[in-house]
Amino acid sequence: MYEEFTQNRIAQLRMQKNVSARDMSLTLGQNNSYINQIENKKALPSLQGLFYICEYFGITPQQFFDDGNAYPVQLADLVEDMKKLDAASLEHIAAIVKEMVGNK
Repeated sequence: MYEEFTQNRIAQLRMQKNVSARDMSLTLGQNNSYINQIENKKALPSLQGLFYICEYFGITPQQFFDDGNAYPVQLADLVEDMKKLDAASLEHIAAIVKEMVGNK
């Protein structure tokens, strides 16, 4: 169960980042087929490898495994930006988000 999730999640995040499996593999310091082997269910990353993958995407392992969050990178960036806002601005953003969610 977690094996397939991990493999699919890496592919999802890589495609969102718009980077090739080869480029990601090389950036992680691995052979050029490392990510391809993971995504094609021929291998799994080690725990340390998974930490490096999370770092590559700029997310925590918790965010990686949050299957209810389809866009963990974007959400993490948004939260970091929102931490810089004052209370009134946060209230405005919260109202906008609630309206957007309610319209779907």
